[in-house]
Amino acid sequence: APAAPAPAAPAPAPGAPASQDTTPRTTGSPAPTPQAAAPQAPIPQSGTSQPAVASGPVAAPHAAHDGTDGAGAAFVPHPGDGGPRPAGAATPYPAQQQQQQQQHQQPQPHPQPQLQPQPHPQAPPHTPHTPHGAWQQYDPWSAPLQGGPVVPPPPGVRRSRRGLLVAGAVALALLAGGVGGGIGAYVERYGGINDIKLPQAAGDEGGRKPDSVAGIAQTALPGVVTIHVRGNAEQGTGTGFVLDRQGHILTNNHVVEPAGTGGEISVTFSGGQTAKAKVVGRDGGYDLAVVQVEGVSGLRPLTLGNSDSVQVGDPVVAIGAPYDLANTVTSGIISAKQRPITAGGEKGDGSDISYVDALQTDAPINPGNSGGPLVDAKARVIGINSAIRAADSGSGPDGGGQGGSIGLGFAIPINQAKRVAEELINTGRATHPVIGVTLEMEYAGDGARVSERSKDGKQPVTPGGPGAKAGIKAGDVITKVDGAPVHSGEELIVKIRSHRPGDTLMLTLQRGGKDQSVRLRLGSSSTG
Repeated sequence: APAAPAPAAPAPAPGAPASQDTTPRTTGSPAPTPQAAAPQAPIPQSGTSQPAVASGPVAAPHAAHDGTDGAGAAFVPHPGDGGPRPAGAATPYPAQQQQQQQQHQQPQPHPQPQLQPQPHPQAPPHTPHTPHGAWQQYDPWSAPLQGGPVVPPPPGVRRSRRGLLVAGAVALALLAGGVGGGIGAYVERYGGINDIKLPQAAGDEGGRKPDSVAGIAQTALPGVVTIHVRGNAEQGTGTGFVLDRQGHILTNNHVVEPAGTGGEISVTFSGGQTAKAKVVGRDGGYDLAVVQVEGVSGLRPLTLGNSDSVQVGDPVVAIGAPYDLANTVTSGIISAKQRPITAGGEKGDGSDISYVDALQTDAPINPGNSGGPLVDAKARVIGINSAIRAADSGSGPDGGGQGGSIGLGFAIPINQAKRVAEELINTGRATHPVIGVTLEMEYAGDGARVSERSKDGKQPVTPGGPGAKAGIKAGDVITKVDGAPVHSGEELIVKIRSHRPGDTLMLTLQRGGKDQSVRLRLGSSSTG
C-alpha cells in the first residue's frame, strides 16, 4: 500500500519566503523549547513498485534534535533531501544554502527501497552551534566542498609523504653536489667551455727602427759594462763602456778611485760575463780613467761620435747601472751645451777638482750611471755621464751622493774624453792645456781676474809662459774666449780644458776700463 503522506511542516511566519532557511542561529539568547520531530514515513517493503512522494517542501525543525524520534528510535536523515539536521551542524556555505533551498522548493524522489533492512547509523554527537565565519566545521549533510577533499588525509599518510619528499630532496642534493663537484674539478683542470678570453694585439715580429730608443739600446747595450770596486776603506759601483777589442774600458776617475793601489776592480758585461780589471791610467782634472780586462772574447766596442756637432734638442739615450741596476736605459734630449761644471774637491787641496765643459741632458742620470755612455740617435757615444745636480746640493760626481735625478745631468764631451783616453792608454797620464796665469778665484765681478799677488811662491803671470807671450798682465780681467762670454774663473778653466795643448785662442780682456784682444797659444802640463 502506498505510504502515508508526511505531515505538513508548520506554516512560515507572515511575510517570510517559503524557501527561507529557518534554522535558528545562536545569538546568546536561550534556545527555544525543542519540538517533537515529524514522524518518518514507514520504509517500503520489498515488492513495492511505487515509492511515496513528499507532498511539499519540508522545513527544518526549530530545535536541536537529541538523535532519537518520539518513539525512541534512532534518527536517520536522508542525505541531501533537505531533511532535518542535528543541532550544532555548521551553517552551509552560500552555495550549499542555495542548493538546499532549491531542494526545499522541488519535490525529491524517494530513495529506492532497500532489499534488506539496514541498521540505522548513529547520529553524530551534539555540538553547539558556532557563528557563521570564515572557518567552518565539517558538515556531513552538506554538499562536498569544491577544489579539494573535505577532510585532510590521515596523519600517517602525510608523514609518509613528507618523508618521501625529504628523502628525495636529500638524494637530489647529493646528486647535485657530486655533479657540481665533478664539473668544478673539470673546469679547474681543463678550463670552462665559456672561459673569458681577453683581446690582445698580435706580437710585433719585426725589429725596431735603428733610431728608436729600443733600437739604440739593442745596439749599445752589448758594449756597456757594470764596474764594481772594492778598496781598503770603501767600495762603489759605476758604469763603463768598451773602447776597443784589446779590452780597454773608459769610465770616470771617481768610479775607480776607491780601489787605490791594492783594491779590486771587477767588470760585468751585459750578458752576465764577469772579469777582473786593472787601472791603465786616470786623471782627476778631467775625471776620466781607463781600465783593461784580459782574456775576454767577443768584445763589442762602441762607436765614438762628434760632440762638437751636437745641437740642443737632439735626442739622447743614457745607459748604465744606477743604484747597481745594470743595463738601465733612459732617454731625453740635449738641453744645453758648454755648461761649465766643477766636481770633486773633497781633498781640500784642489787636486781632485775636475773642470768640465759639459753637455747638459734631461735624460735621468742617477748614482751608478757615472762613466756610462750618453749616445745619440745612431748609438754613437757623444759624452760620458759624469755628474748630476741634486735638489739639495751643488753639482758634483753623482750629485755628491745626494738624491736622484731632477732632470739635470752632465756629461763630459766625447771629443775631450777621446783625447784624454788616448793619452792614458799610450802614456798612462793626461796633459792639460794651460795659459800660464794664476786666477783670483774669489773675484765676485763679471769675468776671470788675473791675481795681482804671488801665491805659494808663484808669480801671477808665469814668465815665458803662454800668457806672458800673449801680453797678459796681473790684474787683467778676461771676459771672452773666442767671442764666448766668461763670467768666472771656473768658467775660464772649463773653456780652456775643452781644447788641446797647442790650440790657439782669441782672448778679450779689460785693462784700465778698456777692452783689448790678444791671441794665445795653449801650453801643456801633465798629471799622473
